[in-house]
Amino acid sequence: MNRYQNTGDMDPHIFAVAEEAYKQMARDEKNQSIIVSGESGAGKTVSAKHAMHFFATVGGSASETNIEAKVLASNPIMEAIGNAKTTRNDNSSRFGKYIQIGFDKRSRITGANMRTYLLEKSRVVFQAEAERNYHIFYQLCASASLPDFKDLGLTCAEDFFYTSQGDNTSIDGVDDADDFEKTRHAFTLLGVKESHQTTIFRIIAAILHLGNVEIQVEEDGDACSISSEDEHLNKFCSLLGVECSQMQHWLCHYKLVTMAETYVKSMSVQQVVNARNALAKHIYAQLFSWIVQHVNKAMHTTVKQHSFIGVLDIYGFETFEVNSFEQFCINYANEKLQQQFNLHVFKLEQEEYMKEGIPWTLIDFCDNQPCIDLIEMKLGILDLLDEECKVPKGTDQNWAQKLYDQHASSQHFQKPRMSNASFIILHFTDKVEYQSEGFLEKNRDTVYEEQINILKTSKVKYQMVADLFQDEKDAAPTTSMGKGTSKISVRSARPVVKAANKEHKKMVGHQFRNSLHLLMETLNATTPHYVRCIKPNDEKLPFKFDPKRVVQQLRACGVLETIRISAAGFPSRWSYHDFFNRYCVLMKKRDLSKNDKKQICQTLLEDLITDPDKFQFGRTKIFFRAGQVAYLEKLRAVKFRAATITIQKTVRGWLQRVKYKRLRQAAIVIQCYTRGHLARRLAEHLRRMRAAFIFQKQYRMLQILRAFQRVPTATITMQAFARGMFVRRIYHKKRVGRAFIFTSTGIFLQCYYRHMKARQELKALKIEACSAQHLKKLNIGMENKVNKEYKLLNEQLSTLMSSYSSEVEKLKKELAQYQQSQWGDSSQLVSLQEEVGHLQLKLEKANSERKVMEDSYIKEQDLLRRLISDLEEENALLKQEKEELDSSILCQSEDEYARNTVEENIQMRKELEEERSRYQNLVKEYSALEQRYDRLWDEIIIIQEEPGHRRNSSNQSSLESDSNYPSVSTSETADAEDRTQQVQVQSMGHAQGEVESPRQELESENRKLKNELDELRKAIADQAIQNDSSSDIEDNYNLLLNQLKSANEELEVRKEEVLILRAQIMKTAQQKEMATNLVTERVMDFVFLFPLCCWEFTDCLSDAEDWGYLNEDGELGLAYQGLKQVARLLEMQLQDQRREHEQEVEALKNQVDVMKEEQEKQQQAFLQTLERLPEAQVEFGLQQEITRLTNENLSLIARYHLLCSFLFAATQAIVPMRGRRWREHNVQVAVQRKEKDFQGMLECYNEDEPLLIQNLVTDLKPEAVSATVPCLPAYILYMCIRHADYISDEQKVHSLLTSTMNGIKKVLKKNNNDFQMTSFWLANTCRLLHCLKQYSGDAGFMTQNTPKQNEHCLKNFDLSEYCQVLSHLSVQIYQQLIKISEGILQPMIVSAVLENESIQGLSGIKPMGYRNRSSSMPDGDSSYSLDEIIHQLNTFHSIMCDQGLDPEVVQQVFKQLFYMINAVALNNLLLRKDVCSWSTGMQLRFNISQLEEWLHGKNLQQSGAAQTLDPLIQAAQLLQLKKKTSEDAEAICSLCTSLTTQQIVKILNLYTPVNEFEERVTVAFIRDIQKHLQERNDPPQLLLDFKHIFPVLFPFNPSSITMDSIHIPASLNLEFLKKV
Repeated sequence: MNRYQNTGDMDPHIFAVAEEAYKQMARDEKNQSIIVSGESGAGKTVSAKHAMHFFATVGGSASETNIEAKVLASNPIMEAIGNAKTTRNDNSSRFGKYIQIGFDKRSRITGANMRTYLLEKSRVVFQAEAERNYHIFYQLCASASLPDFKDLGLTCAEDFFYTSQGDNTSIDGVDDADDFEKTRHAFTLLGVKESHQTTIFRIIAAILHLGNVEIQVEEDGDACSISSEDEHLNKFCSLLGVECSQMQHWLCHYKLVTMAETYVKSMSVQQVVNARNALAKHIYAQLFSWIVQHVNKAMHTTVKQHSFIGVLDIYGFETFEVNSFEQFCINYANEKLQQQFNLHVFKLEQEEYMKEGIPWTLIDFCDNQPCIDLIEMKLGILDLLDEECKVPKGTDQNWAQKLYDQHASSQHFQKPRMSNASFIILHFTDKVEYQSEGFLEKNRDTVYEEQINILKTSKVKYQMVADLFQDEKDAAPTTSMGKGTSKISVRSARPVVKAANKEHKKMVGHQFRNSLHLLMETLNATTPHYVRCIKPNDEKLPFKFDPKRVVQQLRACGVLETIRISAAGFPSRWSYHDFFNRYCVLMKKRDLSKNDKKQICQTLLEDLITDPDKFQFGRTKIFFRAGQVAYLEKLRAVKFRAATITIQKTVRGWLQRVKYKRLRQAAIVIQCYTRGHLARRLAEHLRRMRAAFIFQKQYRMLQILRAFQRVPTATITMQAFARGMFVRRIYHKKRVGRAFIFTSTGIFLQCYYRHMKARQELKALKIEACSAQHLKKLNIGMENKVNKEYKLLNEQLSTLMSSYSSEVEKLKKELAQYQQSQWGDSSQLVSLQEEVGHLQLKLEKANSERKVMEDSYIKEQDLLRRLISDLEEENALLKQEKEELDSSILCQSEDEYARNTVEENIQMRKELEEERSRYQNLVKEYSALEQRYDRLWDEIIIIQEEPGHRRNSSNQSSLESDSNYPSVSTSETADAEDRTQQVQVQSMGHAQGEVESPRQELESENRKLKNELDELRKAIADQAIQNDSSSDIEDNYNLLLNQLKSANEELEVRKEEVLILRAQIMKTAQQKEMATNLVTERVMDFVFLFPLCCWEFTDCLSDAEDWGYLNEDGELGLAYQGLKQVARLLEMQLQDQRREHEQEVEALKNQVDVMKEEQEKQQQAFLQTLERLPEAQVEFGLQQEITRLTNENLSLIARYHLLCSFLFAATQAIVPMRGRRWREHNVQVAVQRKEKDFQGMLECYNEDEPLLIQNLVTDLKPEAVSATVPCLPAYILYMCIRHADYISDEQKVHSLLTSTMNGIKKVLKKNNNDFQMTSFWLANTCRLLHCLKQYSGDAGFMTQNTPKQNEHCLKNFDLSEYCQVLSHLSVQIYQQLIKISEGILQPMIVSAVLENESIQGLSGIKPMGYRNRSSSMPDGDSSYSLDEIIHQLNTFHSIMCDQGLDPEVVQQVFKQLFYMINAVALNNLLLRKDVCSWSTGMQLRFNISQLEEWLHGKNLQQSGAAQTLDPLIQAAQLLQLKKKTSEDAEAICSLCTSLTTQQIVKILNLYTPVNEFEERVTVAFIRDIQKHLQERNDPPQLLLDFKHIFPVLFPFNPSSITMDSIHIPASLNLEFLKKV
């Protein structure tokens, strides 16, 4: 402190700021203010304490009142009752305060006064995690053991609700008991009596006891009570001296005063808790105000105050994730302080410029006055808030809507896009979004009057309690509010109002605004000094600096804005003396010789800075623009750099010269010695080289001499031997020449003949090898034959080679005999030539036969094409005749009896639809009950689960699934033989049907259609003859309808068969081999039995009517015992399955290795075969095409024989085989089948079943199978079910189906808002249902199956019960799909259909005399257009079509959606007057036409969706029709058939003319309409039920895909499935 005394120009410090304020007050005799601001934990309170300590030290009081000690003593008291621990600060001030320290003329303290702002009352009743209540509560609890506080009934702070919510009742390094002693000492120093201190502590203890009062709920639940024996309530009343019974009553009741009577009503539990908390906050706020008043009294003296210094310790700018009324008030106060700060800074700049006498212009800075006007002006935010608080039923939403309407055009006000309950204010630092919830309640700050009246009646002994509330109607009370609010002591006068008139009391916001204005007046009348406290980090760590947080705080407190304002003028300034001393290095010598430093500085600046606007000369200082001082510093640095370089250059040059001389002398010495050494070494080397040359010369001469002597000797020897060899060779040639001539002639003839035979044999071998290659591909076993022939040819070639060598030897011996038989050889050569010609003729004949076969093949193809075209023409003719018959029947349907029949049919359909809707509602209720059962079951598991016992996924799925389906009774064993005979007969029929040609079936069906058409014609003719007889007309009409329906169905079937036949022909042309399937027919009745563990569990719950509800009568224990038994059984089974699984995995690995080796061997053999015959590939292809048809016939015949043989074996084995022996036999038969013939079955082991459900159902995403066959999971599941049926495993079939359905339910429950996932599983569930029906063996579902598909039917089990369950599941999925799509579309309908203007030009036509009304979507960005609805419908349609959903189901979905669009739009039309006009009708009709065009474009016009829009269409037409005469009324009645009478009348009443030339609908016209509509029996219904769901149908839709053609992608991770 001594360091900063009389030094205000040193580095920033709180003492320097205080010293400057104190000096200015003493020198200028003006009031001063120190404004301390910053975030929580930045050091505001400590800085204010240091400033007050400074003033108390330097300005000691002149009297003996020791006022400076009292000023300092107020700090512990205010910290105890106003500070608390937060997450950011252990001693955070939860209120703002302004302390005025008065001084006399001698600058000595005469007294002080304190004002408080924004006490955070909500902290009394609520603390966040890791936070505490106010320090006084914990200090009192820590000192509860003192004798003076025994009667308070206090214990540790953890025992009280109001002090233990933050779970942290202590602060590290803080002793609450020691701090409490300091607080009591401060009270004593300030003159607070001991009795008053005792009363203060009793009130604080009473607040703690009030928080522990227990509230009991009455039996009806609407009322509650407090026990009269509640010790905390009794303690609370005794501490405050009030009557316990009255407080007990009025804590649970409130008084309602009307004009006539007064009612006392009970409150709910939440209302009682809120009332208790409000009372506690109010008591503490009143106590806080009382303490502040007495502190001010203690610091007040009678000495006249001459001037004062005010210290403002106030909160900084706040913005959180959720900002409420407290942050709004805080930021409003910061706006006012920032405005005062800007004005003050600008004023200082202006005064200094005027003092120095420099020209300057107005400095532009960010003025936040518009933002302040937005808050406090008339009809501003606070004004509208007070107005809404006065409304009896005012709400936060209504207030927010008024803000949107009033301030939507303001630059500092914005509305969030995604919220209608919040608003954004653009403050001077940042945008802040405030939540309007709670603004009204915090602004009213009401407490029940009855509770206050009880406190006013406190006993005389505790008069202080009554005084706390007696004066609040007369004196100016401190304003308090919820979290972040406090009592504000305002000096301004307040008008006295009646106590009962609560509506006219000032609101919290109004009082805060008045006190803030008073503060601004005080600050504006003083000279402000600013202390901006910056927090270096948020972790409360020393020596850690966070730059981002510091910049954020600087921006929030306006320092950066101040720097910008200062930079706009002349932020840099130098005195002439300082400038001369620093920049004299830039001056010239002649300028330095002058004595006038000011002139020298001016000359320097004019030379260096060319722009005169960049600087200004004042009387004592030079002012610079931003950046000019940096420029001068740069020039100065350059000058110094140049001088430094010169000095360095000279010194470095001298040093280098000295060093160079030393190095040169040393180098000369070294060179001298080195050169002498090199010369001596060179001389030695020359002597050695001369000696070496002499030795080399002598040695080389000797070597050359010896070599020259060896060459003549060798040459002579070689000549002698060569000459002898040549002589002997000439002699030998002369001796054998004659014999050689005869031998060479015979050898030549033999070689020619053998070459010709070899070529012939090679050609034959090539042809034979080609045919062998083809037979190898067609028939099994031909490959071995080809190999044998190939080996035989190799043996023949080897024998030929051996015979050739033997013949050569014989020719040498028998040369003479061949010379004699030369004539015979020539004759043999002629015979060989004849044989070659004969072979050529055979080759030409074979080529001609091949061409004949090709021509016949082409002719057969042409014949098939002609037959197909003829069939198509016949189908077209049949269709045309069908249409003619339809038209004739429609003409005859005008008869009255026909109309009655149609009406009866319609009535029957309606009854059927109602019955179906009731059924589906039951399904929906069943699903809801099932979900409720699942939830309760989970709760039972959580409650009753024992340590060490945990249910795994397998037993859980069994428990969830097995209880959902009933069992099926077994059939008698006596029917087994009869059913076996039936199966045998049916199988024989199927086998014969497969052999027949599809073309013959099509021709027979066409003949059948022709016959039926002739019968129809005859029936029509007979009807025309017998038209007089009513009974004949009825019979004929019914007959015609039935025949027409059957003809239509048959025609559609024939069309599909033609397409299938065409596809089969194309497939046959490309197929290279046919797979033969071995089919075994087994007939055996089976029983659906639940697992034993599930039966044990269901027996425990059999007495209860509802399994989803368990009472306290012992059922819970039974369920728990059943679960324990289930868990034990499943754990044992799981261990056995694990051991079996490990063994099977090892065996499978061995099998895979063996199969890989065999496959590699087969591939190598195949490649070798292809490489051996490259020239025969063309002929091979032709031969393959020729023999293809023959191969197909052979394969069909072989298949027929196999079917017959296996059928006979199966029929003999059905009856005797039962149980385990039957399954073992089936396994043996399956093993005997060829693995390469895929039968459309997948084998899944029992231990792999959870993995199958997980990969195929639970974890499967629709995108993973988007590029495959639609509904691939359904096909895979059916193939697994079919294999279980094939091996007659009843338990596996049951487990697969139940696990699948439970998995689908879990997926849908998890993705209950995902349209794509729901549509995906609806398609797969329907496809699985269709597959179970298509392959069930029922003749009604097999009419469209191909023979190949009939082989894939189920053989052993009847799954009709599961089909019913799958149908139920499909209904549930369909209802969830409708719910999701309606949730997406419903927010768009009103805006897009009624409000959006698709037709340009109608926007200016609005109803006459009607106010502008905001639409249902006030924010323009949130409104929807019709294109967005159509885009969403396109998205729905594409998703459902891509996922393979049945077209009939898609049509029903869009019918439901269009009904919802119609209902929502019509209901809004009936409730809104602003849309009932002619222009809206035109716009509505245009939008509906767009929807109808979309239906037509998607081929959905037959779905009935367009008919659901009829009420909306008729409403649009009703708005456009004339509404004057009776003819208009008749036209309206005849047109609006889909609208009820109430709807028509409602629209006419709401109709509003668009201009002054059109009249409103008269009352007489509406009555005329009502008369015309009296005959109708319309239901008394105005609005449509938009949540109504039409009954859904899932028509049978068979698939044309065969199971053996389905490919399973590797991405599904189903490698554990084995193809059978």
